[in-house]
Amino acid sequence: MTSTLPVEASAPPAPAKVRAGARRAKRRRTVFFFMAPATLGFLIFFGYPLIATVYYSFTRYDLINPPQWIGFENYVRMFTSEPLVKTAAYNTLWLVIILTVCRVLFSLGVASVISRLKSGVGIVRTLCYLPALAPPAAATLAFVFVFNPEFGPVNRFLRLLGIDGGLWFNSPEMSKPALTLLALWGSGELMIIILAALLDVPAEQYEAAELDGAGPVRRFWHVTLPSISPVLLFGVVNSMIYALQFFTQAIVASSASAGTADVAGNSKLIGAPENSTLTYPIWLYVQGFRYFNMGYAAAMAVLLFIVSAGFTWILVRQLRKAQHQEEGA
Repeated sequence: MTSTLPVEASAPPAPAKVRAGARRAKRRRTVFFFMAPATLGFLIFFGYPLIATVYYSFTRYDLINPPQWIGFENYVRMFTSEPLVKTAAYNTLWLVIILTVCRVLFSLGVASVISRLKSGVGIVRTLCYLPALAPPAAATLAFVFVFNPEFGPVNRFLRLLGIDGGLWFNSPEMSKPALTLLALWGSGELMIIILAALLDVPAEQYEAAELDGAGPVRRFWHVTLPSISPVLLFGVVNSMIYALQFFTQAIVASSASAGTADVAGNSKLIGAPENSTLTYPIWLYVQGFRYFNMGYAAAMAVLLFIVSAGFTWILVRQLRKAQHQEEGA
């Protein structure tokens, strides 16, 4: 009589483990290979400049002599003994609040009208987007001419209606609203993004809401807005960063309206009229490349980066919180 021994479960052969490990290592090398250009570009064009800017913000540096370490002196000067930086910060904050609200609402309004058109949608959409393709400097010069207090077509039309159009870019009170109008005119990119989100809302949701007796306002409030809220939040973040970096339009408008730009486009009077168009990035540029206070300009850049990152982080956090509440409801 013969007996058989139970067959024990045998472990995978060692060569199979080796082959699996080799495949994982090859996959990692492939991923690293494809990510290498982006990683290298990030380190060269963002990582190194960021670290260098933070370092220079603690130094006195004029591009000629070696940087001299001075600690927090640049930051103390910025908050205590620099009056124009407060003016520039106020102008930028004004643009961040007013321009962000107006730009998102204007783009949403135009996109809502276009999404309801029955014919000619392509032409209207193209006409609304075309201003976004215009170079900022050229568009600003054209806007300054259009809103010229004496010869501009806007004030001429308003005079026909018996309305005093005002001084626009030549008035300290109206220069920032005029810059806001210029920014709204060129907000075609955001309008196209919101239009795509509006067209992506399922029609079944509108039909169900209409069967429940919801009118146009309730359908917009309870169907449209929740569906496009991520896109609107993107528009808010995009507009805030756009306003925080507002530079070209403000400096060209102040130069052209004051008549101080030379043939090369350089302005001898920045922020006209009465520093009402002096934004934070413009004052940063003046400190760095006109007065060669590179250390102080670096401190201003670090503060601008912290504020921009803080606004973005808060808004993204609120978006995630709203999405989690919507999913849990």
